[in-house]
Amino acid sequence: MSKGGVVQQVVLASIRYFAVCRDCAAQAEWWGVQALVGDELRWDVECLCATCGFAVAICDGDLPAHLRNRLLAEHGHATLRVAPPVQGAKVMRVLRAELGLDLTDVRAALERALTGTHSGTLPEVEHLARRLRASGIDATAEPPTVA
Repeated sequence: MSKGGVVQQVVLASIRYFAVCRDCAAQAEWWGVQALVGDELRWDVECLCATCGFAVAICDGDLPAHLRNRLLAEHGHATLRVAPPVQGAKVMRVLRAELGLDLTDVRAALERALTGTHSGTLPEVEHLARRLRASGIDATAEPPTVA
């Protein structure tokens, strides 16, 4: 994706897992993905049951907690890094807008961002880093370390 002449790489995390088929209760194969495409976070889940042929694709709204938890378990937590010098008020403004936090919670989020303990899926953290960079803040998403 291109934004202002700068090509932004698509960032994604995906998972393959087995869970109960909604139609026949057999074990079905499921795939889930979360992607950052340009400035937009997207996700989808697809299923195909080899036993009964049930198939579904789901993609709307916020990332479901069960999919997020599976992605984090499979890939680990990416970490937000904010380089000094930091303008706390500017960082807090972006965190409030992007994370929907109140003033009390945004102070804690700022502390996590400054200490390198704010984490999430790689697409989530890269999304936040892009928003911070767009506001003039030197921020990066550090991918999870591979064990």
